[in-house]
Amino acid sequence: MRLLLADDHDLVRETLAAYLLAEGFAEVRTVATLPAALEVLAQGATFDLILLDYNMPGMNGLEGLAQARAAAPGMPVAIISGTAQRDLAEAALQAGAAGFIPKTLASRAMVAAVHLMAAGDVFAPISLLMQEPEIAEALASLTRREMDVLKGICAGKANKEIARDLDLQEVTVKLHVKTLSRKLGAKNRTHAAMIARDAGLN
Repeated sequence: MRLLLADDHDLVRETLAAYLLAEGFAEVRTVATLPAALEVLAQGATFDLILLDYNMPGMNGLEGLAQARAAAPGMPVAIISGTAQRDLAEAALQAGAAGFIPKTLASRAMVAAVHLMAAGDVFAPISLLMQEPEIAEALASLTRREMDVLKGICAGKANKEIARDLDLQEVTVKLHVKTLSRKLGAKNRTHAAMIARDAGLN
């Protein structure tokens, strides 16, 4: 199985590529921009699946999806995104994407989704499409650090452990918990974790 992965975030791109190769994919070609992906396709390369990061240079929203689909007739093209927004997922699917993969998806689920799309099926996390738009917006409003803290809470870690993992002061973590709980409308950290899990955050 051959994949083309386009993502401008070096760490995300290389980590995902290495993981997919380790899972038995024959080739994962990586590029950092949409123009680079279009150049690869213009050279006549064929792939079982093309993964495009929604926020990378050249995408211009879903226009990049349309360009990639035009450049790769018959090849499934999917969107990956750092923000798990229901309206964006629905718009991508309506525009002909083979799927929408939030980067918050667990690694195993991501591999399963890639297999599914390469086989010709359409993938979208049910939890994302079913969640209330307000929750999606609230999650999207969290800063990267607040999201890191939330993931720690979801993993059942105490504030002290989260502080150690993120190299922060425990008082700073407590402040993040308070802020993210307010944004999510959560009564406490346990409630915040429940909201996040219901929204499909791993």
